[in-house]
Amino acid sequence: MEEKIIIALEIGSSKIKGATGAVGPDGAINVKAVEREPISDIVRYGCVRNIVETAQAVRKVIDRLELRESPRKIEGIYLSIGGRSLSSQAATIERRLASDTIITQEILEDIFSEALDYPLADRHVITVTRRELYVNNALTPKPLGEIGSHILAKLNIISCRNQPLRNLTMMVEDRLQLKVMDTFVRPLAIADLVLVEEEKRLGCMLVDFGAETTTVAIYKNGVLVHLVVLPMGSRNITRDITALNFIEEQAEEMKKAGGSAFATLEANHTPGQPDFVAINNYVSARAAEIIVNVCEQVKYAGLTPEQLSEGIIIVGKGARLSGFNQRLSQISGMKVRTGVPVSRRLRILDGRIQVADAVDVLAILNAAAKNNPQECLSTPAPVVETPVRPVAEAKPVVTVADPTPGPARVPAASIASPVNASQPAAATTTTNDTTTTTTTYTPPVQHIDNSRGGNRSRLSALYDKMRERVANAISNSFNEEDDEE
Repeated sequence: MEEKIIIALEIGSSKIKGATGAVGPDGAINVKAVEREPISDIVRYGCVRNIVETAQAVRKVIDRLELRESPRKIEGIYLSIGGRSLSSQAATIERRLASDTIITQEILEDIFSEALDYPLADRHVITVTRRELYVNNALTPKPLGEIGSHILAKLNIISCRNQPLRNLTMMVEDRLQLKVMDTFVRPLAIADLVLVEEEKRLGCMLVDFGAETTTVAIYKNGVLVHLVVLPMGSRNITRDITALNFIEEQAEEMKKAGGSAFATLEANHTPGQPDFVAINNYVSARAAEIIVNVCEQVKYAGLTPEQLSEGIIIVGKGARLSGFNQRLSQISGMKVRTGVPVSRRLRILDGRIQVADAVDVLAILNAAAKNNPQECLSTPAPVVETPVRPVAEAKPVVTVADPTPGPARVPAASIASPVNASQPAAATTTTNDTTTTTTTYTPPVQHIDNSRGGNRSRLSALYDKMRERVANAISNSFNEEDDEE
């Protein structure tokens, strides 16, 4: 397998990130570039609101990535799906079988296919993950090959609202004329990148603290048991600070400069300088509110902090707030660590890339590399070389005037032949010894078929990819041990 270049795009509430990765024959990913573009109020709670302005910001990121791959052009991208419209719903599906039936791959795929068709009003099922699977009332992690007459599957159906997904595909395919190679659920992709299998088995909570949303994913016994997106993030803290007569940009700078998740008790305010006592009263209060809502998710998952022995793994730029991780550990009673890529297959080639700030877009690269990655760059035009033949020296031509008057005679060679516009232009030079023909080759123009019959067929194309990926996931999860690299 030749090296493939893939492009990942992450559209967040405060910035847009793009990344380029080269996937080798062994599945390893060499991250070549990460680009960012700040945005404001055109993406709210992780959902595209202003398609035109978002497309303009994405184009800036794409153009910067293309410069590194010149002269090739980006034709397709891998997208993440997240934000407030994302949700997870528990579902139970049963199958009654004939006595002594051997559980096959087809039976399991039929169960998951039914889950993909689960009726949800104005929502689109993105993927399905398993929680527990019972054969004849006995819990089993690998049912393939077992004998039974009854199967009960407890699943997570992960979906998003239709409109945000339509906005995303319209922006990419209609405005930017790019092909959506595939889509991945952001929190699941991040979990695969920053969590090790032991943490998932013993129990842990992944927290993605973003600008306008905070996503919580809880794992136990190696599977996802709870997923929720809270409509609150670090921007809530910034807006609270604006109550002290700061504009939002100034409030953001104050938060970065001296904001703390712990209230400042000493009144050391200097006249003419920002009052960080007052600022941190706002910061600490809002940070505590976000933390309490995060900790409550453990109860909603039907677990206790003691059952999540591996603690909390936190990602997202909001977690860079001074003292936030310590305050999170204090309130939750759980240990906290910052999430970083744990896979040895991911290599960073550019030392300027800040890995901690790019975990989300790197997670999409990692997910794409594991699911039959497709080339995202255009194929370079072939170079056609015309052989050069020696040209004999032309001999002088002597013209003798015709003494007999009469109509002028036009040489046959000078009569123009009709030109076929579909053929390449050719220049022919004739001498006494050699005829040399030079053809100007025009490479065929490659077009990406973006005419998918409207929004409905666009979603259908993505839906087919999701079904294929779920089928592959079923096979891998029931046949092989998870890769801990």
